[in-house]
Amino acid sequence: MTKTRRIALAWILLACGISIGWGFSVGQNANGWVDFRAVYYGTRCLLEHHNPYKVSELEGVYRADGGERPSETVAAHQAVVLYVNVPTAFLVVTPFALLPWGPAHLLWLAFTAGVFILAALLMWNLGASYAPDISLILIFILLANCESIFGAGNTAGIAVGLCVIAAWCFIRERFVLAGILCLALSLAIKPHDAGFVWLYFLLAGAPYRKRALQSLFITVVLGLAAFLWMSHVAPHWIADWQSNLATISAPGGINEPGPAALTGRSAFMVIDLQAAISIFRDNPRIYNPASYIICAALLLAWVVRTLQSSFSPARAWIALAAIAPLTMLITYHRPWDAKLLMLTIPACAILWAEGGRIAWIALSVNSLGLLLTGDVPLAILSILFNKMHIGTMGLLGQLLTLVMIRPASLIMLVMSIFYLWVYLRRDFPDAKNIIVPS
Repeated sequence: MTKTRRIALAWILLACGISIGWGFSVGQNANGWVDFRAVYYGTRCLLEHHNPYKVSELEGVYRADGGERPSETVAAHQAVVLYVNVPTAFLVVTPFALLPWGPAHLLWLAFTAGVFILAALLMWNLGASYAPDISLILIFILLANCESIFGAGNTAGIAVGLCVIAAWCFIRERFVLAGILCLALSLAIKPHDAGFVWLYFLLAGAPYRKRALQSLFITVVLGLAAFLWMSHVAPHWIADWQSNLATISAPGGINEPGPAALTGRSAFMVIDLQAAISIFRDNPRIYNPASYIICAALLLAWVVRTLQSSFSPARAWIALAAIAPLTMLITYHRPWDAKLLMLTIPACAILWAEGGRIAWIALSVNSLGLLLTGDVPLAILSILFNKMHIGTMGLLGQLLTLVMIRPASLIMLVMSIFYLWVYLRRDFPDAKNIIVPS
């Protein structure tokens, strides 16, 4: 390893240390580790032959284990007892749920950090083949703003990390079997995070289609096992799951995209496109169709281009850079899911290496994308917004609200359109002419 790479690695580890240390400190507070508490107690509930999707049964297990605290907020409590994770997540969390809370949450933190940091190192190492300084800057911005992953313990840290590792394995043609397993587990944990990355490899042709199908097969097997387990313990769990989803997505729920949601004016707001449109018309009959039409048009153009293109590593990274932000816009996501934008770093490095105006546009778009989906900038903007007491009645107030409270949705739409434009308008040489071995 050269001196330059050792220095870069030190900066990366510093960024990781900031997020892990700060996140762990936040997690020790009364409302910390809320997302891991949800999957931990949900899985323990199932292991004790209770229905985790039934609020009364999960809450009973949660309280019996000393879960509820007097200082716990409504949002934090709702996030735990209204269980909505997919059943396959139980299989991943079970080894941790068999342990007491103390070692379980520490091992979860270590596992999350290991997977996530490995994914970040792979993206930095690949991007450094094209633009070392730019790749380091971008990965530092992303890693220094991941406190929520380590403070809340959300499964996104693992799902995103595994998805990114799988993409690296497939495109670099290394550790392919590990990549298949990583993508399968990512789909099992958070299919709405990894789904469109999986779709890219399905459409990219042989041998990538085969790998995508192999990953899907493993996920289906895991899904069948989880379904049978759940159905044996609680035959009517699907109705309870749907009820929980409806409750948290209803007006005032924690997953409602509108500004009236419990987390609608915080750094943990929903970041899909519906959340941005709802600033102007807080009506699901308007913001849902509008969002779906915009996203469907972008997705259709991306699918057609992918089917028409031959595969090359550089083209693959541009395709993934276009679909990663679009993934966040189509349906429910939060800022921790947006760490999937890590997949855009190699594409930005490729464009920077080309030079010219497009290099500066790519750097500007990517930098803003990583900043405005980062935990610290979002927290600062939400604090400033809440102190300013900006109304949303007039157009100016709505625009200020959009920029300060929904900047993530806005910038990801810009990112998706930009990289899709590059994907549609430009071509890239074959792998042997573009990839520099690391």
